[in-house]
Amino acid sequence: MSVPPAGRAPEIPADRLLVTVAPTGAETTKQDCPQLPTTLEELVATAVECEAAGAAMIHVHIRDDEHKPTLDLGRLTATVEALRESTSLVVQLSTGGSVHDPLENRLKVLDAQPDSCSLTMGTTNFGDDVFSNPWPFVCELYQLSQERGVVPEFELFDLGQVHALQRLLDKFGLPYGGRVHCDLVMGVPGGMNGTADSLVAAVASLPDAVTSWSATGIGRSTLAVALAALSKGGHLRVGMEDVLTLRRGVPVERNAQLVERAVALGELAQRVPMTTAEARALLGLAA
Repeated sequence: MSVPPAGRAPEIPADRLLVTVAPTGAETTKQDCPQLPTTLEELVATAVECEAAGAAMIHVHIRDDEHKPTLDLGRLTATVEALRESTSLVVQLSTGGSVHDPLENRLKVLDAQPDSCSLTMGTTNFGDDVFSNPWPFVCELYQLSQERGVVPEFELFDLGQVHALQRLLDKFGLPYGGRVHCDLVMGVPGGMNGTADSLVAAVASLPDAVTSWSATGIGRSTLAVALAALSKGGHLRVGMEDVLTLRRGVPVERNAQLVERAVALGELAQRVPMTTAEARALLGLAA
């Protein structure tokens, strides 16, 4: 495997904003939120609409015929293929699945050959559940991503996981593609607070090897995290995986609404939505 040397991402204008959309997740039920895209047709239609609105990457969880979370490899592979046929988005598969998925099934996600995968840097209390990411699993998944040529997005739920990222890079070197992209997941009950203060502390602790980072605010923390991330030069992840209301009492009807709002916030900060080609360059992916 050939990994380019470390350093700054390729020359992308400094005003570019990477918007990632996370349209489905594994927690919300279709019964509680009928507008949640859970079928392949709904997911592809959502992806097309969100790309037109300014998203450049899609973070994907899938569901089965009963709209329940699944890591079925056939479905994952078909989803990756369908998204590539209909969009030019960077396709990132979640290796987290649901909190109930066995670790061995989560490793097999890379068999679907996505462009990118999420890689959570430690175990997290997730509301009443436990999102298990023991260190040996993290190391195995990381090495597998290097071997398969899949670019990881390191998901960081607390400052301990920021420290663990440095430990991982010290032990196994840079990811495939030579770039280190992180997403600060904030506001999860059991993780770091979804506040500007927490974001500033996390960004200050990021390893020097990090070449780009984004932030995700869960629920009510969405806007606070987005505004703080923009003020620190970061990128944004939005979507119905993370928030289901636009404001108190106003439900999200389409993921594109959240992408459009992220783009509008970016415009206030004089940031321009990144193209999918620019996103690939940022992440170290081949054109």
